[in-house]
Amino acid sequence: MATTQLTASSICAKGFVSFEGLRSTGSVKVASFAPLKQNSRSFRSLVVKAATTVAPKYTTLKPLGDRVLVKIKTAEEKTVGGILLPVTAQSKPQGGEVVAVGEGRSAGKTKVDISVKTGAQVVYSKYAGTEVEFDGSKHLILKEDDIVGVLETDDIKDLQPLNDRVLIKVAEAEEKTAGGLLLTEAAKEKPSIGAIIAVGPGPLDEEGNRKPLSVSPGNTVLYSKYAGSEFKGADGSDYITLRASDVMAVLS
Repeated sequence: MATTQLTASSICAKGFVSFEGLRSTGSVKVASFAPLKQNSRSFRSLVVKAATTVAPKYTTLKPLGDRVLVKIKTAEEKTVGGILLPVTAQSKPQGGEVVAVGEGRSAGKTKVDISVKTGAQVVYSKYAGTEVEFDGSKHLILKEDDIVGVLETDDIKDLQPLNDRVLIKVAEAEEKTAGGLLLTEAAKEKPSIGAIIAVGPGPLDEEGNRKPLSVSPGNTVLYSKYAGSEFKGADGSDYITLRASDVMAVLS
């Protein structure tokens, strides 16, 4: 009877991508395999970071210091036109309602309270905080500085930035090259220029006083290309929020 033998050296552990050395002789005999190491780079992408679940016996969660507890806004299940979205297509929300705040922090000898209040609707940085399952809903515990701004409407253009952040309406991409050739959507270079719509009150100094920002609403600015958080406005325009330190120049 013909046999087929697979040698351990003939199979690559990384996704079984190589079968060099396979010799066909009939029935299958498989040599033993060494166990894969748990820290193998090939499997790091399979690690899923789940939210921390708080047991029902705990009825309150009080953030400490300059941390804030935000109840995460539910992901949109439909498009603006009413089309149902599959779970994989539902964008992860970056906003929610403040349900509890810490006691604040110290700046030098001055005690500084949290600048957002319970009930405020806020927008936060995309990868900020720790997700927590609490009281049957998803929440996020994050530092106040990770909150981008307060948004009481459904349109990002109405965002009121916090601390040293600014809201910029991104300039439209060029439709043509310098030689007059029309550009396809894929070929249009994303601009790093825009008009400032709103600014925060400024960062705190060591004495707890606000330092005004060097830019103001109406300024057309050049900003760092990979900074900030991007949003789509209700009118289809692109907006970005970033720190004032990521604004490189004022154009005029």
